[in-house]
Amino acid sequence: MRPTTGRTAALALATAATASLLGVASANATPDPAADPTAAAPDWGACEGTGLDPRQECATIKVPLDYRDPGGKRISLAVSRIPSERPQARRGALLLIPGGPGSPGLDRPSTLGKRLPKSVRDAYDIVSFDPRGLGKSTHTGCDLNTDDLSLLASRPWPAPGGDITRNITTGRRIADTCARNGGELLRNISTVNEARDIDSVRRALGERKLSAWGVSYGTYVGSVYAQMFPEHTDRWVLDSNDDPNPERVERGWLANYAVGVEDTFPDFARWASAPDSPVRLAGTPDGVRRRVLDLAARLDAKPLPWPGANPPELNGNALRQSMLDALYSRDDFESLARLIVDADAGKVPAEAPADPPQDAAAVSLATICNDVEWPTSLPGYARDVAASRKSHPLTAGMPVNVTPCTFWHDEPRDKPVRITDQGPSNVLLVQNKRDVATPYSGALGLRRSYGDRARMVSVDAMGHGAAYLENGSACADRRVTDFLLTGERPKRDVLCR
Repeated sequence: MRPTTGRTAALALATAATASLLGVASANATPDPAADPTAAAPDWGACEGTGLDPRQECATIKVPLDYRDPGGKRISLAVSRIPSERPQARRGALLLIPGGPGSPGLDRPSTLGKRLPKSVRDAYDIVSFDPRGLGKSTHTGCDLNTDDLSLLASRPWPAPGGDITRNITTGRRIADTCARNGGELLRNISTVNEARDIDSVRRALGERKLSAWGVSYGTYVGSVYAQMFPEHTDRWVLDSNDDPNPERVERGWLANYAVGVEDTFPDFARWASAPDSPVRLAGTPDGVRRRVLDLAARLDAKPLPWPGANPPELNGNALRQSMLDALYSRDDFESLARLIVDADAGKVPAEAPADPPQDAAAVSLATICNDVEWPTSLPGYARDVAASRKSHPLTAGMPVNVTPCTFWHDEPRDKPVRITDQGPSNVLLVQNKRDVATPYSGALGLRRSYGDRARMVSVDAMGHGAAYLENGSACADRRVTDFLLTGERPKRDVLCR
């Protein structure tokens, strides 16, 4: 997922019987009584918007605001589908699980779905949804001020030199604002509740089982669903995978940016030092790295004006954030290199990054803060930032800094779900070796958690979401497509070179 629509706002068992009642089932549990049993069949109609596949249909279903009170207040969930292009070949529904957290999904059958091979579009209805809190679903927001919508505020970039005082002030203000304005819906946004919502969608569709293609944060949602409702999973593809460590969850994902940047920056450095590069920054990859670090330090000391940006200056952290964003895709290397050349010459950048919408920012924050408890020791954050600045200078301590979650007003209502090897062996992971947002080391954590339930197809490539159909890797694409069509996984993990 692109960072402006994904992780934008922060950077997210009792007995089997008791867990099942709350929708946190063991791998062998019966269907969850708390998942909405009254979900009515969708009343499909035309979708709003432009550029959509004319076959895409949209509908709204009602789901409980609080699954602990299934008979209480209900909210709307917007769902969409493109029916099988060859009904006689249809075998079920393929759910496209959005990333983020904080990314909408309603248009995905038209956008991501059109990349699927026709054989897959023949075999499945392609289905997606806007998660609770955003888009066409019942939406929420924190009503953050403009300054706090900036990625330079919501992502906790320290001050030059590593001071975190301003991050503490900003984090506390954002948490207080969300508590004041977010309402009960914000308190009921979490990965566990998104998994429950997916099962409500399944029931409304009348499907005994779902297949899925989850990307980025969607891999964690998909994993939680597969753990809570294993009997309702068919063919489960998880792409660009999050580390499911239940002790850290989103805390670990934010920290992993330090790893992901170091994993992927060498690709940019090789590109920007190649003799035939359209924007050559140095004669060697090490020279590119030095140039970026030196420029960031100079911009820390003397920012350039950046009209239209939030804040309206190109400082060292704005350069670092621009670098992080560009490492999502090789397609963005040239724009990053030109930004570096212009900034070195003292020129004002031509294009400013956009802030996320209020609902996307709120859903991202709520998920990240409601999924897991965050440490509250401010001196501990200061120590972590100082250490990270030395070990991972490109990210300057941001990935381990204090966030609004440190000051969040609500405790998690559900324990993080532990992904285990208990359940059907119907999971296929696909992963780039160099991924800035979901590093390979974290994806291996999910692979270990699944044990023999999963196989993994790794691609020797850089980029984030999606490894399937994005890299031009016939090796990886063939294995994922075959799995969706036949249910057969590779006999062992595969590395596609």
